[in-house]
Amino acid sequence: NFDGKLVVQPQYDELDGFYTSYDIGDEGQYWRLGRTDNRLFYTSRKYGYASINGEIIVEPFFGEPPEFREGLAPVKVGGKWGYIDRKARMVIAPQFDRVLRFDKGLAEVKLGGKWGYIDKTGKVVVPLQFDKVQEFNEGFAPVSLGGKWGYVDRTGKIVIPPQFDGAGAFHEGVAVVAVGSKQGFIDKTGKMIIAPPFDEVWGFREGLAPVKVGSKWGLIDKAGKMVISPKFDYISPVGHGFAVQAGGKWGFISKTGKTVVPPQFDKVEPFVEGFAAVALGGKWGYIDEAGRMVVPPQFDKAGAFEQEGFAPVSLGGKWGFIDKTGKTVVPPQFDEVMAFQGELFPVKAGGKWGFIDKAGKTVISPQFDFVFSLEGGLFRVVVGGKGGAVSPTGRLLFRPEFDDIIPPSSRTHGLIIVGQNGKYKYFDKSGKLVVSSPDC
Repeated sequence: NFDGKLVVQPQYDELDGFYTSYDIGDEGQYWRLGRTDNRLFYTSRKYGYASINGEIIVEPFFGEPPEFREGLAPVKVGGKWGYIDRKARMVIAPQFDRVLRFDKGLAEVKLGGKWGYIDKTGKVVVPLQFDKVQEFNEGFAPVSLGGKWGYVDRTGKIVIPPQFDGAGAFHEGVAVVAVGSKQGFIDKTGKMIIAPPFDEVWGFREGLAPVKVGSKWGLIDKAGKMVISPKFDYISPVGHGFAVQAGGKWGFISKTGKTVVPPQFDKVEPFVEGFAAVALGGKWGYIDEAGRMVVPPQFDKAGAFEQEGFAPVSLGGKWGFIDKTGKTVVPPQFDEVMAFQGELFPVKAGGKWGFIDKAGKTVISPQFDFVFSLEGGLFRVVVGGKGGAVSPTGRLLFRPEFDDIIPPSSRTHGLIIVGQNGKYKYFDKSGKLVVSSPDC
């Protein structure tokens, strides 16, 4: 604990820390919600829960760590799946062959080879009768039966009978469906509002959708009107519009379909902070959202303008930074650079990393083997495999002599944890020692 006292004796193979309770979304992204006094742990690869004083609430029996969404997490017990809440209570008994996480109050479950949906009480709201199912969006979910796709609503009613060879989620009131090898769009009544003559489509974005006919791409509106006839080799949504390619050159069109920049560049990058990097004749420059060339192509490489209005640029194998007017803030002189963070740019010269400020002044001379950005604006610096920490203002908080550096977060109560030879200490963000114990 914060007094350095060992409150739970070492006994588990591995365990997770006490922290704010969480939901885990797609791609493993975390959203922390509320607070729990319980701790997830596992022993011999089985998972359970213990209270903050070490009392076991749920004996380890789960086959894999629970992943919460909307307050419930799937768990597998005895070959069947159910759900627990954040207090480790079994709220939906294990009974399904396969389950997915809850989304908007419903979850997909499978039993006997068929899929359906349940609510958070475990009640079946959409009968388990489908071969395949997808998540609900805008009140409808695609479902497959007998090789054909249709849609159900949240009451379980089949609102659009299975009839399509493929189906996507509804966005902006319309959904992409496939008939044979062609794709089109339907509304929520199932009416084919845009017949499927298309070989490939993107979903609608602010009223427009890229569509492919033959080998060319164009844009249609929700009425099916061809706003831009198929003439581009490719169209890709970027920012508030679309990047288009024709004859090997790239340009931009607005979200209304108006040409902002005719295809003329060899390469383009998405707009960031109102500017896009563009390449012409082997050199990179920048245009604004009106299509004006604000920084003429002159660099060998160019990065995006990040916060604070600086962009990394390379010339002659060296990197520096420019501002949005094209003015050189830091002349190209470094082997590598990282994005601006806090008040510092991490830069590499002569095989070592150091730090400079926005004016290009050296704050910490290059001396580290590696630099990593951490939460809270801190940097982890490494020399010979040992780690240290640098503050957002460039102060060396810890010399590189530790085996482990854990940045401040809600899980660490805002403290920095440093470890050496299996012993750990807790420091505040100023580098002041808070907790040190011979026990840990």
